[in-house]
Amino acid sequence: MTFWTVLLFLLGFACLIFGGNWFVDAATGLARRMRMSEIVIGATIVSIGTTLPEVMVSSTSAVMGHGEIAYGNAVGSIICNAALIAALTITIRPSNVSRKSILVPAISFFVSAAVFCASAYWLGGFPRWIGIILLLILVLHMFLTLYRAKKEPEQPQEETAEPDKKPSPLWKDILFLIVGAALIAVGARLLVDNGTVIAQSAGVPESVIALTMVALGTSLPELVTAIVALIKGHSALSLGNIIGANILNIVFVTGLSATISPFSVPSEKMLFGQNASLVLDIPLMLALMLILTLPAIIKQKLYRTQGIVMLVAYVAFCTFQFVF
Repeated sequence: MTFWTVLLFLLGFACLIFGGNWFVDAATGLARRMRMSEIVIGATIVSIGTTLPEVMVSSTSAVMGHGEIAYGNAVGSIICNAALIAALTITIRPSNVSRKSILVPAISFFVSAAVFCASAYWLGGFPRWIGIILLLILVLHMFLTLYRAKKEPEQPQEETAEPDKKPSPLWKDILFLIVGAALIAVGARLLVDNGTVIAQSAGVPESVIALTMVALGTSLPELVTAIVALIKGHSALSLGNIIGANILNIVFVTGLSATISPFSVPSEKMLFGQNASLVLDIPLMLALMLILTLPAIIKQKLYRTQGIVMLVAYVAFCTFQFVF
């Protein structure tokens, strides 16, 4: 590891910290201005911004013929978002959740996941027409979410650290949202590049790198956004961002990558004589999202126990990827 590698790594962290802070401030400002709940803003505008690293990494990998990176990045990012980022958020600060705010994003995720699973298990990969279908689901999801938010406007219900703060100008919110997203994307890329080089030098397979190092690196925007949102008292924004980002990982990241360059489900790693992606990665992805969303829909509450269970699952998942 060279001096420049360490320097770029630290620079990436700095970009993430500053970008995340500006991004959350701008997003919550827009939520107040548009009279949309923070969870809806998180599931749309914020999730698009924080998913940009996954989109860039996966689409570039698809063009270069590394479909296993695109696939592993999408699945690994969903697992990381739920079992690490959402789990940390819930463990640190359990909270009440509005059922009507989370129901539509949850349904959108599992409908998208059904198409994803059908393609993975029955077709063994993701042909171009599946990619197009996923992109169409993305358009429909965004339309329905924004239409519903406009039809049923909400005032943010969470107490903020600065409840009487004067709203910032619209141009400033938009500027800081764009600049914050750009800094987050740059910071994540710096960390991903260096982490991937280190993993490759240690002889780690590409599919494992995608499911762990790349997925964690491209999920850093969600992690930074979650931490900053918690500090500023906007846990609903954080949850909406995570669910929205997971939807986009399926319909946008996978959809765009498959449309650019169709790819197969990677089969480098086996478990019980079967493809580990099909018997571990995808089932774990679905199980984690059920653990995350069902209590919120049924009880309208998130519990610390959920976070702990998901954190344990993430540690076990990463251990399996690197040890076995």
